Amino acid sequence: MKEVDGPLITVTKKTTVTKTDSIPTIVDNNLRNLFAQTPGLFYSEQQMPGQLNLSYRGIGNPQESEFVTVMLDGIPLEGDWVGFPTVYTFPLPQTISQIQMIRGGSSLLYGPEPPPVINMISRKPDPNKEFSGYSENVVGSNGMFGTFNQVSGTKGSWDYLADLNYRKDDGQRDNGKSELSGGDFHVGYRTDESYTALDLHAYDLWTGDPGKLNYQQFQQDEDQTTTPFNKLWTDRYVLSLSHEQKYGEDSELFAKVWYGYQDQASRSQDRPPPGQTQPITSTLQDEKFNFTGIDVRSVTHWGRGNAFTIGTTLYHSDAPFRQWEEDTLSPDRYERFGDACRSANQVDCEKFRQQRSTDYGAIFAENVFRFENGWHIVPSVRIDHEKVDIDETIHTPRPAEALIDRSVDHTVPLFGFGFGNDFGHGNESYFNVSQGWRPVRYFDIGSPFGALDPTLNNPDPTHVLSWEAGVHGTPLPGLFYDTSVFWVDVTDRIESQPAGPDAPQGNTINVNTGNTRHRGFEGQFDYDFLAARDPKTAQHLSLFANLQLLNADFTETHNPAVSVGNKPAFTPDYLVRIGVAYREDRKLKLALSVVSVADQYFQDSNKPAPNATATPSTNGYIPAKVPSYTVADFSGDWWVLPQVRLLGGVQNIFDRKYYNRVFSNGIDPAQGRTFYIGAAYEF
Repeated sequence: MKEVDGPLITVTKKTTVTKTDSIPTIVDNNLRNLFAQTPGLFYSEQQMPGQLNLSYRGIGNPQESEFVTVMLDGIPLEGDWVGFPTVYTFPLPQTISQIQMIRGGSSLLYGPEPPPVINMISRKPDPNKEFSGYSENVVGSNGMFGTFNQVSGTKGSWDYLADLNYRKDDGQRDNGKSELSGGDFHVGYRTDESYTALDLHAYDLWTGDPGKLNYQQFQQDEDQTTTPFNKLWTDRYVLSLSHEQKYGEDSELFAKVWYGYQDQASRSQDRPPPGQTQPITSTLQDEKFNFTGIDVRSVTHWGRGNAFTIGTTLYHSDAPFRQWEEDTLSPDRYERFGDACRSANQVDCEKFRQQRSTDYGAIFAENVFRFENGWHIVPSVRIDHEKVDIDETIHTPRPAEALIDRSVDHTVPLFGFGFGNDFGHGNESYFNVSQGWRPVRYFDIGSPFGALDPTLNNPDPTHVLSWEAGVHGTPLPGLFYDTSVFWVDVTDRIESQPAGPDAPQGNTINVNTGNTRHRGFEGQFDYDFLAARDPKTAQHLSLFANLQLLNADFTETHNPAVSVGNKPAFTPDYLVRIGVAYREDRKLKLALSVVSVADQYFQDSNKPAPNATATPSTNGYIPAKVPSYTVADFSGDWWVLPQVRLLGGVQNIFDRKYYNRVFSNGIDPAQGRTFYIGAAYEF
């Protein structure tokens, strides 16, 4: 990224940018291809679309990217940025121009969650035509069909963009069918001193959920289905208004306000009743999120290359959560009942209801000071405040006096400091030490699952301190490199423990008793053989590779199932990506990439499931370690005419059988080999 990118100071922060125009078209949201040149980012895969599962440097479970901030144009993709920071939607790569990844210091730029921030930048209207268009249609394995259609243009001071997309897939497993539809709309107005834009993003998905497998089932047949009636629905609509305004010769204001609505509904089969082997009832669940935010930032350039930024962010979300007990396995999404369940065995009634809300605010400032001989320093400060509120009115079979009615708030000051030096020809050293944090969520103080004690449960936020030192640059034509070492301390991890002798049997509390340490090396290089010979060439043949080496362990814990020295879950010793890409502008794009990940524990206990002494013959057995795996993908775009290109690709070329998304109750198999072919027309 630029050292000062609009209102963001990124110098001394390790960053990575992927420009989607430089890689073949990403079809069917294959995120292995999208993140092939992003070092260290762990992608936990699932066959059904929707949930995005990312983690970084072994901090937290990758499930739904709860420990990574994911944004679209600086607006959080999470359902509730603070109270429920999960990602259930992901924009089509066709709508994205670049993906930015900011490591240490990202919390000082964007607030909640440990580093990094993944910020996707939407594609902009065609600046050179009054009217242009693009249409893409593809078919592939498992009955996949996708279409994406876009028009855009610029006329005078106005620009516009609109797109519609649709994708269906029958899935690799029974009950794996899905349908996704969506659209985007943009209109902007530009003057010499300002730019104002209105944007709308819409997303509708329904998908079956074939269910998780135990290890024996996975070994026998990874395509079998264990939950033939489970289903998920996700709707998300976000409207934003942004404004950029220059004032004076050296200052600029960046402001955006947004409103969004997200509805996550699911249908899941219940456990079989006593004496039976098959379920006969199901649970309908619905989580709604109505959120509003505003972000205002200003940058002032002063002196010889110095820059000062200051800003504020405000955010509010209302997030009601409800569950109903149904007397069939396949009720409709809206087949809901208003009467509260009087007992755990009653059906056709409402068994859970919470009204939840969060308020979040922040003020922040940074400055880059530049000195002689290429030296620069960046001090940073941010003050965050969260308030989380839960009012529970139904929780069958919990009695009225045990219902949760709680509000907690925390103020978290964050500081950072970075320095670096520009040396030689196109090289820069960087050092950064920054604080980050993970807010207390709804589930930390009042979960519908399990039996959290409503009076004793009061955890504090988790705190993160990141150290990183490295060097990067472009010292030779065609060569880019970036190499660094890092040390991350995570303190006050929230762990579950028995509530104590005075609490009801089975009640637990979430407490801050876990500390972990994450150390390692991260490096990448990209060498363009043709640009090395001719920097102005339109042809590019690149070899790229990136590597993360990670050593992580628990330094403190009071969880009886976890020991000091244990490796945190999902902390592979190595994660390496390597590939080769060929690109000739508007003629041909080809890419072959390989990702290889070391084995890793899936639980902090470093033990198998369903218990620490389980063996392969134990019912429901899950091995303690996720086996290592290596997967290769190939994709390409070929322009047969100036306006027409053919698209094609093969994912998981060697049909590797593996998994990297796993829970104590089962394995989510990764996708086998798939292919796609299609065509695109642009004008």
